[in-house]
Amino acid sequence: MTRLSRLIHVGILLGIALLLMAAITTDNRSYAVGRYALELDGQFAGWLNSAEGGNATADVINEPAGPDYIVRKHIGQPQYEDIIIQVSAGMSEAFYKWIDASFNKNYSRKDGAIVAADFNYKEQSRLTFTDALITEIGFPALDAASKDPAYMTIKFAPETTKRVPSKGGTVGGAAAGKGAAVQKKWLPANFRLKIDGLDQPTSKVNKIEALVIKQKVTENPVGEARDAQIELAHLEFPNLVITLAEAYADPFYDWHDDFVIKGNSAEANEKNGTLEVLTPNLQDVLFTLTFKSLGIFNVATEKGDAGAEAIKRVKAEMYVEEMTFDYKGLVGK
Repeated sequence: MTRLSRLIHVGILLGIALLLMAAITTDNRSYAVGRYALELDGQFAGWLNSAEGGNATADVINEPAGPDYIVRKHIGQPQYEDIIIQVSAGMSEAFYKWIDASFNKNYSRKDGAIVAADFNYKEQSRLTFTDALITEIGFPALDAASKDPAYMTIKFAPETTKRVPSKGGTVGGAAAGKGAAVQKKWLPANFRLKIDGLDQPTSKVNKIEALVIKQKVTENPVGEARDAQIELAHLEFPNLVITLAEAYADPFYDWHDDFVIKGNSAEANEKNGTLEVLTPNLQDVLFTLTFKSLGIFNVATEKGDAGAEAIKRVKAEMYVEEMTFDYKGLVGK
């Protein structure tokens, strides 16, 4: 073999080796999701604590067995799971406006995406959704003794979803790396409840059960389209359920006696109230829920054990006809 032929042979081998190395380095690898982000109408809306759902599925329809005794099967129309996200404070104003619109029955549909990123904020995957309507707004239980972080849970129903190739690049643009800075700390121990005429006992409330506002939706199948349209039905507000020491519960017992036992339950005997969720300094308000037309229907003493040192507590339950949401303190600065 001449020197020239040997050089050509070595060059070919090196070329093959470089091609193999390129194939290995460009192979898709598994990755760990460090962060989830929400996009609404093409804009970064904030970082999520968690995200799930949004998968496309379909019913399997069985046909009657034929002469060959084989049950033929086919697929029905596609269906899209609700998307459920958990968020802390500091999402975009557009996100909170979307929630506020549901409270005010001024519903709006949103296109967007759930974006998964690694710990360096680099986009790894993307689930897009179209014409989404909020179906549930969940506020966590509040407990004066809790030290765990609190999260709001939002569920929304998309008309369609689709997994698309990652756009690459940094998620959140200029906000990347600063997500923690705009997330205000939210603890379930920091709250202030007020109910008309019951200022003294409401200041002694130690627990408030979770509040979940539900928006009912219905599907409207369209003959020429495989994807059904989503239409709104009605809004459901939860009961307000609180716990306080029995020593401060007399005003609730009095209201219950008048409202339930004596039957003075006309609209004029209902009450209004507010629930403020506070920052750790207990001075600034993150958000406010306003309750309209509260009506008490149950006051019950919690089970007590003889010899126990626990404080004797009472649970009061009130229906709510309407709620509003003031989110100004939640918007990231």
